[in-house]
Amino acid sequence: METPDNESFRDSIGTLTEEGNRKWVFPKKPSGKFYDYRKWVSYVLLAFFLSAPFIKINGNQFLMFNILERRFNIFGFPFWPQDFHLFVISMLIGVIFIALFTVAFGRIFCGWICPQTIFMEMVFRRIEYAIEGDRGAQMRLDRQDWNAEKIRKRGFKWFLFLVISFIIANVFLAFLIGSDKLLVYIAEGPMAHASTLLPLLIFTGVFYFVFAWFREQVCIIACPYGRLQGVLLDNKSIVVAYDHKRGEGENGRKKFRKNEDREALGFGDCIDCFQCVNVCPTGIDIRNGTQLECINCTACIDECDHIMESINLPLGLIRYASEENIEKKKKFEFTPRLKGYSAVLVILTGLLIGMLLLRNDVEARVLRLPGQLYEKKENNMISNVFTYKLINKTTKDIPEINFKLRGYNGVIKVVSAEDRFFVPMQGLAEGTMFIEIDQSELKSDKNKLMIEVYSDDELIETTSVNFLGPRSYN
Repeated sequence: METPDNESFRDSIGTLTEEGNRKWVFPKKPSGKFYDYRKWVSYVLLAFFLSAPFIKINGNQFLMFNILERRFNIFGFPFWPQDFHLFVISMLIGVIFIALFTVAFGRIFCGWICPQTIFMEMVFRRIEYAIEGDRGAQMRLDRQDWNAEKIRKRGFKWFLFLVISFIIANVFLAFLIGSDKLLVYIAEGPMAHASTLLPLLIFTGVFYFVFAWFREQVCIIACPYGRLQGVLLDNKSIVVAYDHKRGEGENGRKKFRKNEDREALGFGDCIDCFQCVNVCPTGIDIRNGTQLECINCTACIDECDHIMESINLPLGLIRYASEENIEKKKKFEFTPRLKGYSAVLVILTGLLIGMLLLRNDVEARVLRLPGQLYEKKENNMISNVFTYKLINKTTKDIPEINFKLRGYNGVIKVVSAEDRFFVPMQGLAEGTMFIEIDQSELKSDKNKLMIEVYSDDELIETTSVNFLGPRSYN
């Protein structure tokens, strides 16, 4: 977007003073059409966040990111360490999806969907408004001495912030270790699981620090996505934008005066009321043009529309628009860049769906025991020793497991008390097996065998191994 000649504002952060100290932002309480839309979107996403770890699909937690055990559930699909490539593809799809929407609509993810914004603006900030009042009341409370009123309001606010941070930390932990395990830990008491209690308290402290003190600086300083948008945006991207051509006119902005013909005097529609600045949660002036600090929350759109309506001027001085739309009145178009991102997204999504459909619920791995060759037994039988590992990705036990050879007349002997065993749900079974084949059936010193895995005489998986034998045969 076009910016003023003096761009010194880009050399500093709006939340810091010239001395480098923290400049606290006291945004005005937003209201308006877009804010109402954002509230409903936030309610849905908050309900989703709080319930997702406790929703089960086919016995699998809807969302789980167990990093320590390298087990992940995404929309009810379980991903084991052996499925790491599927998890990577899923993450790539998510990144490209966000990049696609950033190219098209700027930082809309930050203003409407990002958990940081939703919790900050729709939970913690609204508690702050309820206890301390709107912008002016908060600023007066901040300036006054620590009397009974300030201690009571601040103390109660910080207590609620701590309680909510503790709740968020518990839900966050449910995403990491699983909701079933978390509920068991809660029932058994915190002291029985001190190793889990410590991370829980650390998470609580981090969330409290972020929402009670660090706040908008997460979006301005810490979040890498804000820097990424500088690479992804172009003059065709739809962002929250100030229409400088209409707002500045020929002679710039001017305070509003009743019955004044602003158009005849050459002044723009911006009356320099600073309400768009006062309502901004990151403390920027949207009239300076596109800035990395803008999270596209639309608070300035609602506030400006309210001012325009009150002075009988057209709405939309600040609106969703691209640079081309403001400069050349061009409408949004599906550019080659967007087509490229969309094509990659469709290809990766198709690839993921195909791989998920082809993935088995049981994965079998049979490997030769390291350092072992073969053993010649009586009756011309050649024996090889292997280790096996069966991974059950379902939420049901798989009973009566046994192995069979395909295409060879041989036997498989499992080193176990029983010939048949089971694989526990979302667990594994492993052990050692001997494969014995008549020497006359071997074609070379290295023979590829197909091993079939059965459950209750139903074929559930196949795998291959190399079987070693003597170098020459009769």
